[in-house]
Amino acid sequence: MPSAAPGPQAAWAWPLAGLAVGALAAGAAALAGAVGLPPGVAAGLALAVAALATGGLHEDGLSDSADGLWGGGHPERRLEIMRDSRIGSYGALALVLGLGLRWSALASAIAAGWLWPALLVAGLASRAAMAALAAALPFARPDGLARLTGRPPPRAALAAMALAGAGCLLLAPWALVAVALAAGGLVALLGRVARRRIGGQTGDILGAAQQLAEIAVLLVFAAL
Repeated sequence: MPSAAPGPQAAWAWPLAGLAVGALAAGAAALAGAVGLPPGVAAGLALAVAALATGGLHEDGLSDSADGLWGGGHPERRLEIMRDSRIGSYGALALVLGLGLRWSALASAIAAGWLWPALLVAGLASRAAMAALAAALPFARPDGLARLTGRPPPRAALAAMALAGAGCLLLAPWALVAVALAAGGLVALLGRVARRRIGGQTGDILGAAQQLAEIAVLLVFAAL
């Protein structure tokens, strides 16, 4: 029998999983740079490795959330759209724009010498954002991945944010405030939209939160 999945109390460790994914992606990009490939190619390889490591789960959540939140006229229809495996125009646009922003921002960060801090902080902060949103929002439906996973207690979400903050202090202390404001603000906006349009969180919404927070962090490193 397979072992049971970690309960919602383990949400404090989500940033550690993000740190591992970020390290794998940064290692791939560093290897690309070591053999003379330009930052744009290194950034593309890093994103490919990260997607392979997670099975594209968060990207799928971003596309489903975009389709559902803006593709239906009432909450029940929006939730139905989010469960549909087919991708719509909003989902396709979200994937293209999200990947484009992550790639261009990461390429700029690599060119500036911030490869490891950018990807490690992005991994930490984006998973902490997921934990915070999961703890803050009610479930949008009586079943689904989010409800099966469970709602993290506030202390687990706070621990996840503290862990991500400590990691950022160690890796790039000058970016801490900007990362917190950018990632936190974007994910808070997503949470507000999700609460208003579908009544709360789903697994797709949490995946979208990870993607938006990662975009925000990479843009901070590209800008600074």
